[in-house]
Amino acid sequence: MTDIHSYAERIVLPMDKRQLIINAAIAVLQEKGMEKTKISDIVKEAGIAQGTFYLYFPSKLSVMPAIAEVMVQNILVRLHAIDDGGSAREQLDGMVEAIFEVTEQHRDLSALIYSGITQTEHVREWEAIYDPIYKWINGRLVQFQERGEIRPSIATAYAAKLVLGLIETAAEQNYLYAASDSAVVEEHVAELKAFLVAGLGVK
Repeated sequence: MTDIHSYAERIVLPMDKRQLIINAAIAVLQEKGMEKTKISDIVKEAGIAQGTFYLYFPSKLSVMPAIAEVMVQNILVRLHAIDDGGSAREQLDGMVEAIFEVTEQHRDLSALIYSGITQTEHVREWEAIYDPIYKWINGRLVQFQERGEIRPSIATAYAAKLVLGLIETAAEQNYLYAASDSAVVEEHVAELKAFLVAGLGVK
């Protein structure tokens, strides 16, 4: 389990106990899967007492929203690297490429999140978990409107959710479900970029 464990350790340093549990859960869940993983496996990987686990999480599945937050942070790191001085078209292209790249790099983590969080009441937390990304995209859409680059009638807060949902769904279809080859992915990315440009009325 060395490779998976080292991946988990790279997420946040230094780690408090909550983060240690999250990283250990990622490592164990990726190795054993949701059904076979026990809390005892997670605490053993984390090197903590089982009682410590329950100070932070009431159950195995309650860790899933925290794992989803790790994925959100991975996406935000890539989004923040997009130059806000670029045109609307360039920045939208950057959003597509960023989310596709993160989904490809962390496809196992993505699959783990969706398989786990949809099994519980924590699916209701999804919107709150993704709120930082919605706000980031909304900020860029507002910027595009102020510069006269997209339709002024667009409700940017709602459009931000549509943009993220569309890009993420397309990325998941290519990397989680269909295992598309690179040529197919490139074709889908090009079509997605054109769709966003048309939908937002990019000038």
